[in-house]
Amino acid sequence: MNLRDNKSLSVCIICYNEARNIRRCLDSITWADEIIVVDSLSNDDTTEITRQYTTSLFQRSWTGYADQKNFALSEAQGNWVLSLDADEAVSPALREEILDEIAKPEAKDGYRIPRRSFYQGRWITHSGFYPDRQLRLFRRKKGRWVGRRVHERVEIKGRIGGLKNDLLHYPYKGVISGQLQTVDNFSGLIAEDMYENGKRFRLILLLFRPLFKFIEVYLLKKGFLDGLPGLIIAVTSAYALFVRYVKIRELEKKFGIW
Repeated sequence: MNLRDNKSLSVCIICYNEARNIRRCLDSITWADEIIVVDSLSNDDTTEITRQYTTSLFQRSWTGYADQKNFALSEAQGNWVLSLDADEAVSPALREEILDEIAKPEAKDGYRIPRRSFYQGRWITHSGFYPDRQLRLFRRKKGRWVGRRVHERVEIKGRIGGLKNDLLHYPYKGVISGQLQTVDNFSGLIAEDMYENGKRFRLILLLFRPLFKFIEVYLLKKGFLDGLPGLIIAVTSAYALFVRYVKIRELEKKFGIW
């Protein structure tokens, strides 16, 4: 398809050391008109695998989630953009829904997609992990990524709709060690953002916010219906908040700065 066609679709991916996941992701989008991959100088086989699927591979130093994704967006030429993480994959049903939707004359400017995660050996259907709707499909000229260190998001100028079929997600290598590593990385970034915004350590938050998070995930969001993985998710979600507030205290006290 001509990339100037109104139905043309570019898929944008940012990655770093994703040799474990990138092939599954790329296999799921071979039908796209264009694949853009921005790699942050991986030192594994990520780039070798990627070159088997696209010539639009760009390598640049890490500049933050929003900036990396906006760079990928700037290289895209399709009228529509689908933004993916390397540990995600497009299901056949989602593929058909996307192609049908962007072909409609009355198509909206952006779409949220439900995301289903595979963790601890099963698909998670509760625990705050699902439906986890992500705004990932949008008209290229209508969207731009915004955000600070983490929690980047797309700002859309126009109407937003929703799709029904799932985007498949394979986070944390499926195991708790991967999740704890992510907690350590993200909690530090979030703590830095919060500290810069004037947030300071409070013991009451350290004591009670993790407890409330466990109750929210396990009971209110029905994590118990996900069996033992639901319990694991609830505990690690509470732990993530605990670590976040400890890191705010470390920033405030300047611990670790010699």
